Amino acid sequence: MDKEKIAEVKRFYDGGAAQEWVRLDENREEFLLTTYMMDQYIRPGDKVLDIGGGPGRYSLYYAQKGCQVTLADLSEGNVTFARAKAAEEGVPLTAHAVNCLELDSLELGQFDHVFLMGPLYHLLEEADRVKAVEVAIRHVKPGGKLYVAFIPTVSGLLYCLQHEKILLEAQTNPEDMLHLAAIEAGRDFGGLGFTQVYSYALENILPFMERFPLKRLHFFPQEGCLAPNKMALRQRSPEEREMWLDTAKRYLERPEFLSWGEHVMYIGEKE
Repeated sequence: MDKEKIAEVKRFYDGGAAQEWVRLDENREEFLLTTYMMDQYIRPGDKVLDIGGGPGRYSLYYAQKGCQVTLADLSEGNVTFARAKAAEEGVPLTAHAVNCLELDSLELGQFDHVFLMGPLYHLLEEADRVKAVEVAIRHVKPGGKLYVAFIPTVSGLLYCLQHEKILLEAQTNPEDMLHLAAIEAGRDFGGLGFTQVYSYALENILPFMERFPLKRLHFFPQEGCLAPNKMALRQRSPEEREMWLDTAKRYLERPEFLSWGEHVMYIGEKE
């Protein structure tokens, strides 16, 4: 990825750390279902490396659970925000502003768990995406777990479903039309979205991950079956929202719901 595009992504997050923190409040189903799966493996005292962890929502969650957490993110704004949040909440957090492709330079060693939940959203070149996963795997202990998040191309269609008249507006935007054409053709798509974004056709994600020395444990939509109607779900009673969350947990690994997620996660064990 060229320096200009990296700088564009960095500027986007430098100016939006608080917004990303709030996004996971508004999209609580994504956070709660993702941690529901991760909690099956992560225990107090474990060492966690959060690569591309943004303002530290997942980092702080696991620091509060007694894990030794290191956050690494491209955006200095995100890192500054995460450090301030950690201080505010009284939990230890080590945080570095660094490009995920240059992470080896910090000599951080190996961890029980490594999150790669963000970098693959923005690396437009195949070689960079492969390198990002390879770097992450080098930081996983043998038998440790790697958690990798992807944006599927179909998320663009889900966004249109959630917002009134967005699909109509997309018909006049060449970039949006290319994205919709990629969904129809079953292709990956890289280009402008909320910033420089790379999204995967769902059928291409597992073949991409199979090249790495990992045993697949889980592959699931991070919003479960809830994303298509998430805007309306926010207006329902807390009791009904909890019932839907419990329902989503039961269906979380049903393959027919993969295309219902705005984000999907692969969890693998280092062999």
